[in-house]
Amino acid sequence: QVQLMESGGGLVQPGGSLRLSCTASGGTISGYAMAWFRQAPGKEREFVAGIRGPPTTTHFDNSVKGRFTISRDNAQNTLTLQMNNLKPDDTAIYSCAAHRSTRPILSVLFTPTSYDYWGRGTQVTVSS
Repeated sequence: QVQLMESGGGLVQPGGSLRLSCTASGGTISGYAMAWFRQAPGKEREFVAGIRGPPTTTHFDNSVKGRFTISRDNAQNTLTLQMNNLKPDDTAIYSCAAHRSTRPILSVLFTPTSYDYWGRGTQVTVSS
């Protein structure tokens, strides 16, 4: 069974950057589509970014497009979310997730209930 653990969250000022990592154990992330989701207080969990393949493709919610990048290092078994130009609306708990298909259709990639494994999450707070 795959276990996922996030790290890299914290408090950052608006306009700042953070880099989140998700390290997997018990399985190799190359065998899964991977994604980041976030959940703010009082809101539903929402898709942030995903990566699937091969061939590798990345996908982003419109709210983070151009500011966030997602990547995976299969050798290190690590998924990364680079977040730039952070805004207060980005404040949430960020969780990584793994889907058993390497290349699910996009509607599945975007749906949190489709995923098989989840990390516990890491808090990101954007505030001055």
